[in-house]
Amino acid sequence: MQRVFFGSLKMASQEPDMVATDNRSIEKENHNSSSPKQLNDAEVVEVTNADYALALASGPKLNPTSLASIQLFLILLVAFMGSMSNGFDGQVMGAVNGMQQYLNYFSIPADEGGGVGTPTALIFGIYNIGSIVGVLVAGPVTDGRFGRRGGMFTGATIIVVGAIVITLAQSRAYLLGGRFVLGFGVSITATACPSYVVELSPPQWRGRLTGLFNTFYYAGSILCTGISIGTGRLASTTSWRAPLAIQIVPAGILVLFVWFLPESPRWLMSVDRKDEARRFLAKYHGNGDENAPLVLLQWKEFEEAIKLDASDKRWYDYTELFNTPNARYRTYMMLMMGFFGQWSGNGLGYFLTVLFGNAGVRSQDRRLVLNFVNTVISAIGASIGTSLSDTVARRKMWFWGTLASASTLVIVTGCTAKFGLEGSNNPDGANAAIAFICEFLPSELSTRMD
Repeated sequence: MQRVFFGSLKMASQEPDMVATDNRSIEKENHNSSSPKQLNDAEVVEVTNADYALALASGPKLNPTSLASIQLFLILLVAFMGSMSNGFDGQVMGAVNGMQQYLNYFSIPADEGGGVGTPTALIFGIYNIGSIVGVLVAGPVTDGRFGRRGGMFTGATIIVVGAIVITLAQSRAYLLGGRFVLGFGVSITATACPSYVVELSPPQWRGRLTGLFNTFYYAGSILCTGISIGTGRLASTTSWRAPLAIQIVPAGILVLFVWFLPESPRWLMSVDRKDEARRFLAKYHGNGDENAPLVLLQWKEFEEAIKLDASDKRWYDYTELFNTPNARYRTYMMLMMGFFGQWSGNGLGYFLTVLFGNAGVRSQDRRLVLNFVNTVISAIGASIGTSLSDTVARRKMWFWGTLASASTLVIVTGCTAKFGLEGSNNPDGANAAIAFICEFLPSELSTRMD
């Protein structure tokens, strides 16, 4: 953390005792020449990147209501469809798994609240297998000839195909095949879309816009779980086919509009299309000024970080993830965050109706309603995490969010074991279990905002 003195722009440019270097600020003290009044009148700000802080202080302020900013928000809204597609799958299968019509059609063993056992495990798990396979091609597709837009288009097209297959499924084999295809496509969009959002977002808005991208997961969840309440009352296969079919909508929007979007400036720089990258940064990050301090700073960072002959131009070469101590440390941290993030209970969304059944809810309709209510509460938690992402320290939010998630899981486990049994005469205990089930995902989502 460095201390930077901000007075007037003139003072900042003339003060000889402040030397800014790349990614740090060195404060020199010269008691013979410094003016105490100047230092007393200056604003002292603690920052982690002095160059970035000075660029923000001396450059033009971005107006979120300007035409260029509104255009940028609409551009990013299309990319948010990738997160919404993922949200559809995460919750629609949980809702469908709680419908007796679906379980009977595919002859799936059921517990109180929904499908369980090997068939259900395979149907849910094959999606993750498809995602693992998709990881192998997601990077090369996103970094390839057609850039981030190519990755988004490819992934969204595959999602549309997978959604059509599971919607029209006549047997478990169809269902398993479609789920694999869905996981494969989502893996590509989950690589291309967030990369695109991060690289297009101005640095001062990046945390909130990236958090908003994750929040759109619950925009899809709310839509599909809400529809499931109505269709769950139908006796025909439309009860579960309709929610599955709606997955096509966000992916279809991405397919239709992605080629109308501008390409990422970072990708443009990596393929030596520097003029296009500079124009984008000037328009959306510098109020139209190619020499705005923030534009120049990002340009410098791009030039230092991107090599035209680097390993990321060779799809098989991952050496830059391990070739320096810093690279190995970052890779290790990303692997640990990914591992523990997937072991934090976020897969419970598939079994929420089963959990509600274990908590004593015997009506299918009420379980589906509670499933919907849970997604609304989760969206609120995700929105809170998004709003705090640029103001609260990342590790602090991560720590407290993880602690809250673990605590609620412990309480849910105890309450469902004691009060969810058949014949339990303690409705308050069962309601406590339901309440803490709904508390778990918001705390887990606030952690994922980081």
